[in-house]
Amino acid sequence: MPPYILFSDPRAIQDIFVADPDVLRAGQTHAAALRPFLGDNSLLTLDGERHRRHRRLLAPPFHGERMHAYGEVIRDTASRDIRAWPVGRSIAMRAAMQRITLDVMLRCVFGHAREETIAAVRDSVVGLLGFVGNPRALAAGLALWLQRDLGPLTPWRRMLRAKREFEAALLAEMTRRRAAGAGGPDILSLLVAARDEADQPMTDEEILDELKTLLFGGHETTATALAWCTHYLLAEPAIMNRVVEELRHAIDRHGLDSLHAAAMPYLDATIKETLRLMPILPLVGRHVTQPVRVGDLDVPAGVNVMPCISLTHRNPAVWTDPDRFIPDRFLDAKPSPYAFLPFGGGSRRCIGMSFALHEMRIVLAEMLARVRLKPVAGYRATVVRRGLTLAPSGGVPVVVEAHAA
Repeated sequence: MPPYILFSDPRAIQDIFVADPDVLRAGQTHAAALRPFLGDNSLLTLDGERHRRHRRLLAPPFHGERMHAYGEVIRDTASRDIRAWPVGRSIAMRAAMQRITLDVMLRCVFGHAREETIAAVRDSVVGLLGFVGNPRALAAGLALWLQRDLGPLTPWRRMLRAKREFEAALLAEMTRRRAAGAGGPDILSLLVAARDEADQPMTDEEILDELKTLLFGGHETTATALAWCTHYLLAEPAIMNRVVEELRHAIDRHGLDSLHAAAMPYLDATIKETLRLMPILPLVGRHVTQPVRVGDLDVPAGVNVMPCISLTHRNPAVWTDPDRFIPDRFLDAKPSPYAFLPFGGGSRRCIGMSFALHEMRIVLAEMLARVRLKPVAGYRATVVRRGLTLAPSGGVPVVVEAHAA
């Protein structure tokens, strides 16, 4: 890796986020780790005009007016899955949430695609996650000298096979959509129909890589955040009671089936406080292509400057009692985007941020309205690596005590 500098001072992070993206390049920082899995056309690995073009083309599916339609998909998917949770048995919350978030993303991406298509993509995603979710396998895959097909038992052979199956399922559905020529509100249809300023569509390869980015980046991270949030709610009964009380009032006003439209500010604050204490990614990065001033440092070209989300979110110069779980801090004031950055920042802030927050809110509301949970005795959450993300050890085991009447 190039030399790198980590920052946790919001003033320095502001310098990084507002800098010319052609001088501080995020895609170049991520490329080595992500291109083997996401390809050459992912929003996460692109820089310059290609990145700006892709971001413009990808923006419409995540526009605020589409959140209502997505909300119905999220609610229906979460409700169906949660009602099947077994009473009296321990379940790993992260795995349970991942089933929900993967199905949500598949339904939002493919809409009313054939069930066999969705099943094929789901199976291939699960197969690839078995590779990228294992830190040892991921490290082996990222080592250039191990990126060779040396036989059926090598990690790279298994990864390539799973990746080919995944891409084949996506390409088959894209080809069917183009042949049908019919539009729709789902993300795939919107991407197939998208045109840039020169009236040019995205190529199949561009759509394929962006779909991989959405399917992987858009479900596993959210599932991990939901597991962490459940852990904190169970560990803090007073906060849990306050969230449940707010939820009860929302149900009285709007009904259980319309929770996606209800105002629940304390639940929102609880989600944000979870993302502050346990951001899913510990840092983001930019590669310096020209000498630049960051905070009090003159940084030469060739260095990676990296806002460290974990350290920034626990910086005692910024946050009062930074190690305590206090959702009220997000009710009292709106934090600076350079002090609270769970989705990155600047021109590279996660394009799915609004979708992820909306999804977390609905899934948690459905869960708290439909089941009563208790923590498994003796469980203590610690941070473990899962691929490139930071997840709770053991997946947050809980016991379902009862379903709502």
